[in-house]
This record gives sequence, structure tokens and C-alpha cells, in this order.
Amino acid sequence: MTSAVRRLWTDHKLLLAGFLLALAVMLFFAVRSVMFWVYWADPAHREEPIAGWMTARYVAHSWSIPPEIMRDALEVPADARRLTIDDLAEARGVPAEEIIRQIEAIIAAHRDPDPVQKP
Repeated sequence: MTSAVRRLWTDHKLLLAGFLLALAVMLFFAVRSVMFWVYWADPAHREEPIAGWMTARYVAHSWSIPPEIMRDALEVPADARRLTIDDLAEARGVPAEEIIRQIEAIIAAHRDPDPVQKP
């Protein structure tokens, strides 16, 4: 086995280095995907109480709402990936509780798309 790797290294350094780099990148994203799945599979992370440290995307994922709906309703710029609720409230000059109430209204509207009272 060692002689085969040594021969590959001697004859095809660039090809072997590219393969090892691709393997490392694939391993990185595989581990990242598994960690993401494990985190969101935990019921403690579903429908978490909304807090100021959360981002709009985090809340959307926790409450099973498409992130675009949350981002558009809160008017969060598309390039602001790590903008927390506290940051958003500070930028708008309003208390974080107001943004949280707005998020709760978005969640309620998404959960009940037909707000007409049923007899």
C-alpha cells in the first residue's frame, strides 16, 4: 500500500493533492451537515421562545417557517445574515419586544393562513 501511494505521489503529485483536497472539503461538509441535522433533530430547538440573540433565520427554522417569509416580513436586508433581533431593534430604534411581537404575528399568520372566523 505504501509503495502505491509513494508511486502516485512521485508520478501524479498535483492529481493526488487535488484528490486529497476534495476529500477534505467533502469531509468538512459531511460533518457540518450531520451536526446541523443533530442540532435541529433535538425537540428542544423546535418552537423555542423567541429571544433577542436569535436571528430571523434561526426563528424561521425553529418555527418551521420559510426564511424568505420571515426576512421579507421583517424587512431584513438580504445581505444581513447575522443580524439578531436585538441588532434589528437597535437599528430601528424600537424595543426588542416590539420586533418579537411582530415575529409572533408573522408566525400566527403563517400558521393560520385563513384568518376568517369560522362559525
